[in-house]
Amino acid sequence: MSIPDFQSAMLPILKVVSEKGESSTSTIRDGVAIVFKTTEQERRELLPSGKTRIFDNRVAWSITYLKMAGLVQSPKRSFYSITSEGSQFLKTNPERIDTNVLQQFESLQEKKFKTNTLQGDSLGVNEYTQTPDEMMEIGYSKIRKDLAEELLNKIKSCNPYFFESIVLDLLIKLGYGGSDEKNKKVTKKSNDEGIDGIIKEDKLGLDLIYVQAKKWENPVGGTEIQKFAGALQVQRAKKGIFITTSMFTANAHEYVSKMDSKIVLIDGAKLTDLMIEHNVGVSTKQTYEIKRVDLEYFNED
Repeated sequence: MSIPDFQSAMLPILKVVSEKGESSTSTIRDGVAIVFKTTEQERRELLPSGKTRIFDNRVAWSITYLKMAGLVQSPKRSFYSITSEGSQFLKTNPERIDTNVLQQFESLQEKKFKTNTLQGDSLGVNEYTQTPDEMMEIGYSKIRKDLAEELLNKIKSCNPYFFESIVLDLLIKLGYGGSDEKNKKVTKKSNDEGIDGIIKEDKLGLDLIYVQAKKWENPVGGTEIQKFAGALQVQRAKKGIFITTSMFTANAHEYVSKMDSKIVLIDGAKLTDLMIEHNVGVSTKQTYEIKRVDLEYFNED
């Protein structure tokens, strides 16, 4: 039971279209899943972006390489069939098909010569099992993880009062206060009674959300949450957000779950994730657009 890498899936795909004739993408996926005993749960696993299934992505890339080598063809959208060259190759009873094996086929050699983009070394496909999509997403995840770490360290170096401003800026970007800067307020450094900031829930200010921001290294426990809950009661408030650069203990989460008032806990990891997602304290360095052929555009019917 496993998700095959995209090169290991090539031979099973060629056999599926040989045995079943013209086959839909769905039929091909099912055939590959049977060969590798891939479970339904494994088939639903997603790439880091959370948008594409790993299994589907690998099967798609396998088909792409088989097409480029001239072993399969696509007579119509999302359907594939084996070519005469593919049938002849299967008669040699290959034990495996991968990008090294495909280099022998003239169709792939021509594309490689024209575009110079199909060389195994340039994509790393001869050495690695990830598809180009996977490699890009893994690289992006690494960049984002490093950014989050750098961002959190930068936040920790700020003075506590500025940290409170960062927190309110983020909440405005999240849509609180009707995204209006006028609807946020940092309390005075002294005599804040356990409240670091106040923000209107919407443009009309029908309700207020009270904020506690702790720039700590040690985990925040239930005692601190209890103090914050007490501060909310003094304000007759029903909603609060407690944000820290560290993390919350299990006791803190348990305390919040038993409260009548609604308190949301945001730890350092969640804080940086939200800041990156909503462009608070970060800026775009480079943008890459991944494009594909628009089949609807070429629909001549």
